[in-house]
Amino acid sequence: MSIRILLKDDLAFTPEDGKVLIAVFEDTLKALGLVDRDDPATHLVARKVIEAATLGQRDPERLRSCVLANLSRTTPGTTDSPKAAADTSP
Repeated sequence: MSIRILLKDDLAFTPEDGKVLIAVFEDTLKALGLVDRDDPATHLVARKVIEAATLGQRDPERLRSCVLANLSRTTPGTTDSPKAAADTSP
């Protein structure tokens, strides 16, 4: 899944914001070693990037750090792997 699908109809973000969010999404996937776009963890990362940006964060490095930290808290017993969280999220 691409974050673009989630951003397509979201009027809260400018086109410039969208470019930042896409770059953060891609960087976060690389940091987590996620390559399969059909992996539920990829969708979770996209949602977390948008969630952090909705709270007002736009700095790419801070966004990425927020997302990685959030995923670490979401996935008990692991460090930065969102796979278990994606498997258990509603």
